[in-house]
Amino acid sequence: MLAQAAKKKTAKEVWDSLKSRYVGAERVQKARLRVLKSEFEGLQMKDTETIDDYAGRISAIISKFGSAGTILEDEELVRKLFDTVPERFINLVASIKQSSDMESIPFEEAIGHLKAYEDRLRLRKANSGGDNALLLVKSEGSSSH
Repeated sequence: MLAQAAKKKTAKEVWDSLKSRYVGAERVQKARLRVLKSEFEGLQMKDTETIDDYAGRISAIISKFGSAGTILEDEELVRKLFDTVPERFINLVASIKQSSDMESIPFEEAIGHLKAYEDRLRLRKANSGGDNALLLVKSEGSSSH
């Protein structure tokens, strides 16, 4: 920047050069923030995605916002998270919304609730799948006698 300013002959030329450089940077920054905002608004958790994977995608966008000089508040992040999870989480989300102050839930806590619920669903599915397989084996074994 100093080398650029040294090439200018008058203070007005230096000022005009600095002004055009930073106005352009500000416009680029605003455009980048608009793109990030659009990306954030379009986020949706896929049915096959885990809470950890989805939280990772949200965290990546949070980092991009941070590098652009903007911080997303927990309330906005929690609302986004709860509004974009698949149908299997709807009962939990409704329960949390009714029993908690949405403005005061930290983002990490919301992820923790969803992750614990997801783990319970996975365990329940594994247990019921095992029971069905056991019944199938028993029925196949008894029919061969």
